[in-house]
Amino acid sequence: MSRLAFITGATSGIGLATARILAENGYRLALAARSKERLEQICVEMEDQYSVHSEMFVMDVREEEQINAAVNQCIEKQGIPDILINDAGLARGLESYDKTSVPDIKQMIDTNIRGLFLVTHAFLPFMIKRNTGHIINIGSTAGLYAYAGAAVYCATKAAVKTFSDGVRIDVIQSDIKVSTIQPGIVETPFSEVRFHGDRKRAESVYEGIEALHPEDIADVILYVLSAPKRVQIADVVVMANQQATGFMVYKKNG
Repeated sequence: MSRLAFITGATSGIGLATARILAENGYRLALAARSKERLEQICVEMEDQYSVHSEMFVMDVREEEQINAAVNQCIEKQGIPDILINDAGLARGLESYDKTSVPDIKQMIDTNIRGLFLVTHAFLPFMIKRNTGHIINIGSTAGLYAYAGAAVYCATKAAVKTFSDGVRIDVIQSDIKVSTIQPGIVETPFSEVRFHGDRKRAESVYEGIEALHPEDIADVILYVLSAPKRVQIADVVVMANQQATGFMVYKKNG
């Protein structure tokens, strides 16, 4: 039987691109996100374009009860996932910390840290019992290089990196792998979410630089998953060609 991948944040950006490339390569899919409508559309796409049947799980990673229900349903319907891809995450605002709203602070922490931690915690005992599995956490260069106006977001992504390292230590006696993918600037709905739907401001982020595409990160994820059993790729940092460190980018005029 083909390998099963459970993907959070599966309806857009890196999560959706990863679902597509895994479907193309014969993986079975369990797709989780908040939007039932978008999940239904994507499941139809997977069936029509890749002849892959996908199960959908309407789930907000900030809600523990929804996580536990989705995990139990997934295991009952499809079995224990071979791969867990924690992609759900977001940034809010680009103001200095003193001007960052408390709701934005809470949403970033609850989604990027608490949600990722709880989803992993729900699946990990099953992987340990079976002694196989691969957890891929989507971090960011922001977790390596802080930048102005993003203290909370950078801190949450630094937490993803160190959390991944800690879990890797905890499962060292097993055949479970833990990898962190840390992308730089990727053109996705990320910036539009960050700026609360301000599309014009979001588009300006990518002006003058050829940003990464979500498919570039999906290619890297497929490579990491395709490594032999003896190979554990702990960290991958992927940046655009005109990006040096984190938020340091060179933008061409005109």
